[in-house]
Parts: sequence; structure tokens; C-alpha cells
Amino acid sequence: MTIGTGPTIRRPREQTVARTISIADQLVAQIVAAGARHIYGIVGDSLNPVVDAVRRAQKDGVDISWVHVRHEEAAAFAAAAEAELTGTLAVCAGSCGPGNLHLINGLYDANRNRVPVLAIASHIPSAQIGTQFFQETHPDRLFVECSVYSEMISSPVQAGRVIRSAIHHAYGAPGVAVLTLPGDVADMESPVPATDVLTRPVPPRVVPDAAEVAALAEAIDGAKKVTILAGAGVRDAHDEVIALAELIGAPVGHSLRGKEHIQYDNPYDVGMTGLLGYGALQSSMDEADLLLLLGTDFPYDQFLPADVRTAQVDIEPTRLGRRTRMDLAVVGDVAETLRLLLPQVQRKTSRRFLDSMLKKHHKAMSGVVGAYTKDVEHHTPIHPEYAAVLLDEEAAEDAVFTVDTGMGNVWAARYLTPNGKRRVIGSFLHGSMANAVPHAIGAAFAARDDRDAPQKHVVAIAGDGGLSMLLGELITLVHYNLPVKIILFDNATLGMVRLEMLVDGLPSFGTDSPAIDYAAVAQAVGIPAVRVEDPTQIRSALRQAFSHDGPALVDLVTDPRALSLPPKITRQQVTGFTAAMSKEILGGGMAEVMSMARSNLRNVPRP
Repeated sequence: MTIGTGPTIRRPREQTVARTISIADQLVAQIVAAGARHIYGIVGDSLNPVVDAVRRAQKDGVDISWVHVRHEEAAAFAAAAEAELTGTLAVCAGSCGPGNLHLINGLYDANRNRVPVLAIASHIPSAQIGTQFFQETHPDRLFVECSVYSEMISSPVQAGRVIRSAIHHAYGAPGVAVLTLPGDVADMESPVPATDVLTRPVPPRVVPDAAEVAALAEAIDGAKKVTILAGAGVRDAHDEVIALAELIGAPVGHSLRGKEHIQYDNPYDVGMTGLLGYGALQSSMDEADLLLLLGTDFPYDQFLPADVRTAQVDIEPTRLGRRTRMDLAVVGDVAETLRLLLPQVQRKTSRRFLDSMLKKHHKAMSGVVGAYTKDVEHHTPIHPEYAAVLLDEEAAEDAVFTVDTGMGNVWAARYLTPNGKRRVIGSFLHGSMANAVPHAIGAAFAARDDRDAPQKHVVAIAGDGGLSMLLGELITLVHYNLPVKIILFDNATLGMVRLEMLVDGLPSFGTDSPAIDYAAVAQAVGIPAVRVEDPTQIRSALRQAFSHDGPALVDLVTDPRALSLPPKITRQQVTGFTAAMSKEILGGGMAEVMSMARSNLRNVPRP
């Protein structure tokens, strides 16, 4: 008998046939190589090959996880927050048609914040594209405006390079890259190994032109009163900005996104301007003879002085001069620019302008901003300002705050104290509602991956309008036992919209909601929660929430009539406010007007 000629032993198919590598497998391998650790989304139909590739990768020990959110909009916001905190690629995904369309709001937010996010927009079967098939859209076109890269993968040979290109665009811009992937293409066999990915490229040094720096130094030396407005572009330039302010006696204000990077350890701070503004920055800008904009694209030009000479330093030349007058421009990284500038600037001996602005700022902070945080321990409904101060005191030194658009932005801008360790994330450029809890989901996953800070507080400062819009994400918190603390400023109204109507001369209409016990809602899905109506119980409620290992919610019933007026009020706004109050009275709302006056006596504008 000849060895090896016996009967053939047939084995099950999965044991005799090596597993082929699909386009979906290749996609997962490449995003993992690029640093991604999570994909936020909802499974379904055309996306199933990608989800199954994640399952197989996990089975093989790859550090990648699928995070099941309850709405794709939350997936995009979560990815945006993770990318904001880590600087590493974060990924979200949606199934064909309605599924990936839901991503768009969060992707706009991520792209405007310039964070590295990859969105996987799965598509209908490739043979059906262009036939008005069920759920047919064209994601590769739809997402162009909210991305730096949007392409469709149509063949296995093309896939690896397109995936790599998307990742490089997300990191390089940085911003959102969108890959449109038909489900049948995702399931095709890949003919080549996954293409190499350049992970986390080191950003270049952007050094300004020497002549431009010299011109800026000359402009500063020639000015008697210089004011600095710092934005998010000063993230790595805190010490240089403070050194310049000390050298030239300049008050330093900030945009909302710049607050966390420049307000701490800053003896020259004069606050903010704009719709959320406070303090003496507006006066500092109006009374200066040189306004120095550092790394800011502050959008509200009505708050920027038209008759003050303005110099701007920014790494992105397309931003120069698009908001206000521009007498002098320097293209470069703020830190690099200031390091070259400081030796060329002469010290100013007079501190009169700086001292006067600091005095005005102190008065504003102890007056209007501080007015509602003192002697209000027994005032009901709860002053939201007082609650914000207690939250600031009780949150950890390295807490990550996510902030809902609207009045939540105001309380965060005015009462959260930065210290160089805390982070504040919000939809500050896109201005979307309902972002706080989804952002907190991404922040919590980022914190969970950070082994050096496993106990970091993630605090969602939510409004009842925002929370109710994506209420299902409470289930996501429970599903993954994420230690997110939701501090709900529950005023049963759209407070910012209400204020906008009043200053436009319109009585508030359509802004109020029924009073909902959100603590009971949270408890129903398994989240420990408490509803607080007595201001003396706020601190203990916060401490109890922060001591809990998993998610928790504190429902603070706050005054719906609390207003937040900007530091610069025009005659038109005063006239509009007065007209709106008159209309309220004529419409039988005298009691409402009196209640508002009692809640905001120090802030109500006078014609």
C-alpha cells in the first residue's frame, strides 16, 4: 500500500479554507493602525459587513470596539469629543440613506472644530446606484460641505489607497473625512494587504515671516493702549501671551474656545465679549488704539470695534480679516510668532490703561456676574448662576465638561474656572442643540482608555431642551456604564431663544415646555438621579453624583426667567426689549413681566 493514497478525509469548510480578507477587514485594520479604538454607530443592512469585521477583529485580539449609540447624530458628536481630547482619529458610522444622513449635524460640528474624525457612510448595493433604489442617497456628495475629504470606494483595487487618503486628510487638515462604502463592495475580497498608514504625523512648525513680525513689533511700540483677544489658537502659547501682556501692559480677553487655554494663571484677564460675554473685554477693545487678535476667528463682528487699528496672528491665512478690519496680518503659529516678537517689543512703562480695565473687570465680576451667586441659598426657583458656581467648586481639577448650546454655554463661560487641566467641549462654532450628552459619551470613552486618569470626571452641563432631543442616549450611558455625570439645568424653556426674542422686540412664544421630572426618567432606565428644587441641597446632590462609579443625573430646577445679557447692548436691543415687555403687559402678561424683573433686576436694561 502506498502511503498517502487512502480515502480523503473531508473537514468542515471553515477548517479547510483560510478566511479571506474583505474590504471591510482592510478598513478596520487601517483605522486601527491609524490609532482608532472605537466606532460609534448603529448596526444595519449595508453596514453589517463593517460591523462583522469589527467582531472578527475583536475575536483576534485587536483593540477596537463597536459603540452602540441610539442615534447616529450622537455617534458623530461622540467621535468629535474623543478626537478633541485625544488628537487621535475617532470613527463613526451610519447605514445607507437615513442612517448616515443622521451623522451630518455632528460631522459639521467636528469639521468646524478641526478634529480628526473618519465617518463611514455605507451605501446601497453598487449595482443599484443611480436607479432611485430604496433608501438611495449620494453620501459622497452630501457630506462634501462638512468634510475635508469625501470619496466613494467602488472597487477592491482602489480601496486601500482611498482609505489611507481619507485618514491622512482627517489628520492633516485636520477635519472630517467621509468614506462612502456600498455594502456589497465592503464584503468583496481584498486582493492586496492593507495599505500602510502614516499614523499621527507630527505637525510642522509654522514660523512667520521675519518682516511681518518686525512690523507687528513696530505697531505695538507705537500704540499706547493695546488689548489682546486670544482664541483657541493660543492652546500651546499660554506663557508667551502672558509674557507679552506683562511687557506691554495689555489686558487679555478670550473667546469661548480660548478660555480654557488662557484664563488660568492670568493676572491680566478681562473676560469675554460676544453674546455670552462678561467683564471688561468689550471696554478694553473699544478704548484701545491697537487690538491684537491671537489665534481667534471670533465670529460676531458687531462686537469688534470698527475704528480701532487691528492686527491679527493666525496659522490659517484664510481667516485673516474676514471678521473685522485688518491693518496688519501675521501668518504663523501663535507661540512661534510670540517667541520671535517678544525680544523686539519695548517695555511700556505706563500701566494706566491696564489698571483701569482690571478695575472695571473686577467691578463687573463682583456686580452683574457675581450678583446672582451671593445670598441666594434660599431663593427658589434656583438661580442657575449659583448652581454653576457650586458645580465649579465640586468638580474635579481635571474634569472634562461638555456643554449644551444655549444658556448652558453662558453658565460655563462665566462660572467654570479653568486651571490648565480642565477641558471644556461644546458645539461652540456650529451651535447645535443636544450636544452635551453625546459629547460626554465620547469623552468618557477617551477617559476610559487613558490609564493615567481612570477617575477623571466627565460632566455634561445639559439643558432640558438639549437632553430631551437625544434622550435615548441615557440608555447608551447605562449600556456601557459610562461614568458621565449629567448636571441638568432644567428651566422648562428655551432660555437663549427666549432672550433672542425679547431683544428683537418679540414676546416669547413657543419656547416653553411642560415640567418633566427628568430624574424620574433617568431612574426608569437605571441611572441614579435626584431632582433638586431647594438650593441648599445642590452641593450634597453634586457630591453624591460625583461619588457614584457609573452614570448619574442631577436635575436642577432653575429659574426660567434668568436672563444673560451681553456686555455690549445696543439702543436697538434696549428698544426691542422694552417693546417686548410692553407687548407682554398689553397681552395680559403683567405677572410674567414682574417675575422677570424680580429675577433679573440688576440686568434688565433701561431705555
